[in-house]
Amino acid sequence: MLDAFTALTRGTRLVYSRGLRRFVFLPIVVNLLVYAAMLWYVLGHFGGWLDGWMAMVPAWLDWLSWLIWPLFVLSLVLIVFFTFTLVTHLVAAPFYGFLAARVEQEATSRPPLDDRGLVKTAVDALGRELVKLAYILPRMALLLVLSWIPVVNLVAPLLWAAFSAWIMAITYLDYPMDNNKVSFADMRRRLKARWWPTLTYGGWVTLITWIPLANLFLLPGAVAAAVLMWERHYRGVESDTAPGRPPQAG
Repeated sequence: MLDAFTALTRGTRLVYSRGLRRFVFLPIVVNLLVYAAMLWYVLGHFGGWLDGWMAMVPAWLDWLSWLIWPLFVLSLVLIVFFTFTLVTHLVAAPFYGFLAARVEQEATSRPPLDDRGLVKTAVDALGRELVKLAYILPRMALLLVLSWIPVVNLVAPLLWAAFSAWIMAITYLDYPMDNNKVSFADMRRRLKARWWPTLTYGGWVTLITWIPLANLFLLPGAVAAAVLMWERHYRGVESDTAPGRPPQAG
């Protein structure tokens, strides 16, 4: 049984093996540039954002400020994390999609079903990222609103943590599924059908992304792990367009 942690371990070893390590260089450079730019911006504005949030706390809750302040800090950190993640993957998506295809060929001795050329694959990868953003941003906005509501915001960090695991699973497992012509709607259905591997994989990837600088070198391993998880847990899930099953709307 291939669990999420084992997949990440194997995937990291795989992408840094002799045949694949050259495909990891560009994603790492892209992530490093985005990481540096976002870190510079956040450090310059974090204090102002936090002060603005604390100013919204009503006077009758002043006695809870000792609890509300750290929860606001945690929620804000999670929001910054999500923003950084979305921007990074939007920029690096073409590289990750290509890396996932090479890993699948190396790990399974067969290429993915995708027969697009390199340029079209890169363009379509950006389009797929925009589809992900259309799915993620409304839900992220709802959590952001909940984070501002007194009392309700006490559970906001837990909601952000669960949401982050789900979104990390969608973000990375989508690369091999897109390469194998699985629609975004079908991908979400497959992830729900295998919800435990999905959430454990997403949880581990979330933890990886929180390791400063080291995450730049570990995230390509998460792409490879997604390929291994696809092969073990999701490829065999019945497609929405299987014979006798009417296609579902996206």
